[in-house]
Amino acid sequence: MSESAGITLAELGRLVDARVEGDGSLRITGVATLRSAGPGELSFLANSKYRRYLAETRAGAVVVDESSVAELHTSALVHANPYATFARAARLLAPDPSPAAGVHPSAVVDDSARIAPGVHVGPRCIVGAGTEIAEGCILHAGAIVGDDCRIGEGTVLKAGVILADRVALGRGVRVHSGAVIGSDGFGFARDGDEWVRVPQLGGVRVGDHADIGANTTVDRGALEDTVIGAQVKLDNLVQIGHNCDIGERTVIAGQAGVAGSTTIGRDCMIGGACAIGGHIRLGDGVVVTGGSNVANSIDGPGVFSSTTTPVETNRSWRRNAVRFTQLDDMARRLRALERGTDEKEG
Repeated sequence: MSESAGITLAELGRLVDARVEGDGSLRITGVATLRSAGPGELSFLANSKYRRYLAETRAGAVVVDESSVAELHTSALVHANPYATFARAARLLAPDPSPAAGVHPSAVVDDSARIAPGVHVGPRCIVGAGTEIAEGCILHAGAIVGDDCRIGEGTVLKAGVILADRVALGRGVRVHSGAVIGSDGFGFARDGDEWVRVPQLGGVRVGDHADIGANTTVDRGALEDTVIGAQVKLDNLVQIGHNCDIGERTVIAGQAGVAGSTTIGRDCMIGGACAIGGHIRLGDGVVVTGGSNVANSIDGPGVFSSTTTPVETNRSWRRNAVRFTQLDDMARRLRALERGTDEKEG
């Protein structure tokens, strides 16, 4: 970023609601890590593992909390949440590109679609019949939007995103490349030697300021809509089955899968590669650590974990799973028996 594009530390502090320590007239032109930042750049400390780099950083300023101010030899922005404050500052210093409004000549837009004047529709995009796209939206190259979709103000579809028919995205949603929203749910009924496809007649509703990661898939509902709440963050390669309902501000890390008709509450955190079973409910504030297998409902809140074991017959696994839940009680009883034996021998 050029010097002319910078901003003074004092102004940056005002915009992100952080206290300035040191030279408020210092001009900040970019962001970088503690180890690589130069005199005109802003860095941050949010993880104690990197505290050792404070003494040697060349950053012009560092975002820290109160506990780290005494260790600084640079100017600083001081806030109780350094990481979030740095994120806000970084967005000001390095804003997303904003391509000019207009429809590229190679795009195919149905005559019945309603596109606001300030929308950018990139090369080879497709917009279906009856779709409405609000002001400030950006459709990057090759994005496909089906029929009867609704896209709220300021939403961004990265290159190659696919929205099937009857998908509704709120305001400020970001959908990354390769994501597919509104694909058919996995619905089949067995009839003798035949699998009969169950029509997936619902849609998908995504709330304001949600993020959908690259190559993530969100299936449409069978009869009612699949729902992704406001400010939900889905990482790359996440699978959300049909008729799921994901509560506001929940985050789900990469390669996690949520089977159909499962409800996940608000403010949950699902670790990477978790397998969440179908037709269950996770309450508000549930945290599931990475790689866990969740087969039953959790009332929450709390932190929950499971582990993987070598594959075995289901009958054997079920017996061992029950015994696993009894291990703590068995250990207590064993210790009590050992104490009783020691007392008798003494």
